[in-house]
Amino acid sequence: MSKATGAYRVYLFLSFVSSALFAAAFPMTLYETTTAGLDPLQLVLVGTVLELSVLLFEVPTGVVADVVSRRFSIIVGHAMIGLGLFVESLFPFFLPILLAQVVWGVGYTFTSGATQAWLSDEIGEERANRAFLPANRYGLAGAIFGVLGATVLGSFTSVAVPIRAAGAGRLVLAVLLIVLMRERGFKPARPEDRSTFQHMVDTFRQGVQAIRVRPALVAILAIGLFYGLYSEGFDRLWIKHLLSRFDLPVLFGHNELAFFGVLKAVGLLLAIWLTRQVEKRFGAGQPRTIGRLMLAITTGIVVSIAAFAWAPLLGLALGLYLAIGSLRDVADPLMTAWVNQRLDPEVRATVLSMTGQVDAIGQIAAGPAVGALGKAVSIPLALSLCSAFLSPAIALIRRANRPAP
Repeated sequence: MSKATGAYRVYLFLSFVSSALFAAAFPMTLYETTTAGLDPLQLVLVGTVLELSVLLFEVPTGVVADVVSRRFSIIVGHAMIGLGLFVESLFPFFLPILLAQVVWGVGYTFTSGATQAWLSDEIGEERANRAFLPANRYGLAGAIFGVLGATVLGSFTSVAVPIRAAGAGRLVLAVLLIVLMRERGFKPARPEDRSTFQHMVDTFRQGVQAIRVRPALVAILAIGLFYGLYSEGFDRLWIKHLLSRFDLPVLFGHNELAFFGVLKAVGLLLAIWLTRQVEKRFGAGQPRTIGRLMLAITTGIVVSIAAFAWAPLLGLALGLYLAIGSLRDVADPLMTAWVNQRLDPEVRATVLSMTGQVDAIGQIAAGPAVGALGKAVSIPLALSLCSAFLSPAIALIRRANRPAP
């Protein structure tokens, strides 16, 4: 087996297993809501600490991947994610859960970018680009497998056990990567190419310059900010909203984990189907086509979140949640394609990185306010605020869709 074939197979294996383990930890918000008993503000602060950890440690851990080893960075990252999951599942209290988010977030930054860079080093950039789509399919399959496995395991034990199993799985994965992952193509980055804070400042300036000469990109970057502003609050409060507002169907015997596991699996299948329909009917060939789709999707998310917050019936609320999740899964790749088509290759990575940072800043800025409103007044009102945070993006998308003068 050639070096390239071996690296490609390891990457597919890693995509499947990592996605399965990530999905197996899906009961985390349910665990934080029920077992740990966190209030709305605490729930959102947990997510805020995770995002803040990723934002602060992205550059320092990038130095490890650039200078020491991609392989070492990836292995350490998966081990730290596993440790973070273990800590959370063993100590259902607010402060240990916050600590777990820091460990998990720092671990994620060790893997972020390093995995794709490792593959490019081993098999070449062109072949690596062709590998990303097959790997995405493996990842989706792994996610479904992880959700179903966690649902069965948790239904016969407790909501904490799937999280603990996902943590143990990450640690086992780190050990397996020590054996399976080879690194023959890595060369330490030159000092001027390394991920330092000065380098980050320089690339930010390049991105700002690229945006200045393309007015539509200013609107797109602002759209990313509003997507960040709404998402953290919604992600952390939707389960608590359903549990506090509705009784679970007798069909599930009030087994909350089974209920949310089935809901998650249905959402994944629906997202896969909707993504495929968008690919077949619309494609991603023209910015204006993508812009129209983004307008429809963003409007749909805004309306659906507002309706979800006040839905009087469980069936209606579940249908709205599935619609929101599916639309979000389609919006992510469309946003990337939208930015890609407006950029020259030499500044593409810089601006894409900026969009990710803007999203994270939005989550950190708005999350605590949403959580505080949910704690002080009501969760439906907090979810309505999430909808309001996203609504300005509709006008910005219309602006970005206007033909250039």
